[in-house]
Amino acid sequence: MAVNIRAWRCTVNGESLELEGVAPARRVLDIVREDLGLTGTKRSCDMGRCGACMVLVDGEAVNSCLLMAYQCEGKALTTIEGLRGPADEEIQSAFLQEGAFQCGYCTSGMIMTVKGLLDSNPEPDREEIEEALSGNLCRCTGYGPIVRAVEAVIRQRQGSGGL
Repeated sequence: MAVNIRAWRCTVNGESLELEGVAPARRVLDIVREDLGLTGTKRSCDMGRCGACMVLVDGEAVNSCLLMAYQCEGKALTTIEGLRGPADEEIQSAFLQEGAFQCGYCTSGMIMTVKGLLDSNPEPDREEIEEALSGNLCRCTGYGPIVRAVEAVIRQRQGSGGL
């Protein structure tokens, strides 16, 4: 059976792009890291269990190791390298201030999950935060600092009237 190799069209980090010769069933994780050189999206479990490879597709957090090229056709894909606005810096700063990382391997996936959560639900409660982060594994921090970082962003946004 022949694989239909064709151009892959997607918006990545705000830029429209077209890559020639992409198999529809090629993993987005591989495209992002190998073809686009965006290595902030980490490879880890390759089974969708750890969240290190998390990206946003049309604003929703998705494990890129389980995402095939055809599933992103014509959609907006955001990687950690695409987070550049004030709201994004706010999340990253909170992670730094709360010590929500140690080795840093899971951090980009955690930040992408938090970005997706806060964009869809600006004021989640602790249970909603923990549920959103349940697809992200961290072996270093114990999750307390990560949850505190998310809560700090929420408090900051409430105090400043949101972004």
